Amino acid sequence: MAELENWQVLRGLFPSGWEQLGRSSGAVRRLRGFSSLEALLRTLLMHVGCGWSLRETAVQAKLAGVADVSDVTLLNRLRDSESWLRQLCQQLWKDNGVELQPSVHGRTVRLLDATVVREPGQTGSQWRIHYSLRLPTLECDCFDLTSTQGPNSAERFGHFRFKANELVLADAGYCHPAGIAAVVQQQADVCVRLNPHALPLWDESGNPYSLLKPLAKLRSSGQVAEWPIWIRSGEAEIAGRICAIRKSRQAIERAQRRLDRKQQDGKSVGPETRKYAEYVLVFTTLPASEASTDKILETYRLRWQVELTFKRLKSIAQIGHVPKHDDQSSRAWLYGKLFVALLSQKLAHVGNTISPWGYMLPETAHPQYVA
Repeated sequence: MAELENWQVLRGLFPSGWEQLGRSSGAVRRLRGFSSLEALLRTLLMHVGCGWSLRETAVQAKLAGVADVSDVTLLNRLRDSESWLRQLCQQLWKDNGVELQPSVHGRTVRLLDATVVREPGQTGSQWRIHYSLRLPTLECDCFDLTSTQGPNSAERFGHFRFKANELVLADAGYCHPAGIAAVVQQQADVCVRLNPHALPLWDESGNPYSLLKPLAKLRSSGQVAEWPIWIRSGEAEIAGRICAIRKSRQAIERAQRRLDRKQQDGKSVGPETRKYAEYVLVFTTLPASEASTDKILETYRLRWQVELTFKRLKSIAQIGHVPKHDDQSSRAWLYGKLFVALLSQKLAHVGNTISPWGYMLPETAHPQYVA
């Protein structure tokens, strides 16, 4: 009974029209073993949300009276549901107040990230998932599964191929000269959170560029500035810009507390690192003629908004059986994880205003009176 009530609460968070999306996406061409679209989605969320394998999910779904299917059938339904799960993520992101349309027009925008999955069990394997999402459609156009150790396992631009005029958004883990150079060589542009310790900067005369001195001129919250700089990778010199904004006092205090915790854990935190933490710094190769400082920062703000959901995605994806059968089932699994992350984000958002009886009534629900 409690499980049914919990499911009803979760279902109340679904975006409007979720069943119609399932029908139009083709996810219900064959519902053999499932009594309804709701039973199918519930089973898929059991798989991605609980971290169970396909076989375990089939067993648990049968025990719960939700579905009676084999693991092979469940895998096929997962593949068929890729488009449905992606569209659910799109709608739920809008419900959470995030507009996925980048402010830089005329460019194909891709968002890159990676996360680690640890399969259950004492001998469970660890995998790093490298993926690329196109904005605003959230189409996953690249999904690569690697080990967490050894060559080609870290977060690098080298896991992806780019097309001319694409704009690539990535976090500080991708801020390395060789990776940025590889993107530029493919005639694409980057917008990446600056890691000042990993990306040496140079001025137009070929001298090392010290960023802290010009940053000191930004003394008030919300002040922005940009400076032309160059980076080097081998013989290549790449022109770019550093776009900066000073954080609010509260954001600076939070950043300093995070550094305090790192220091307490025995990690070295120097005075330069603490100074850099007072700003949001973005490196881009996109020319100023195409995007102002404000537009670059706004574009990265979109990346940061998506990152809030990715943080939940990463915590949810840490344990689970990622399908290794084919790219389609793996992409669908990723969208399922992302959907669960967005549901948790929406639940946290409505938690402060939830009804005293513990859940929200559906709009179509009518009170039932008992004599």
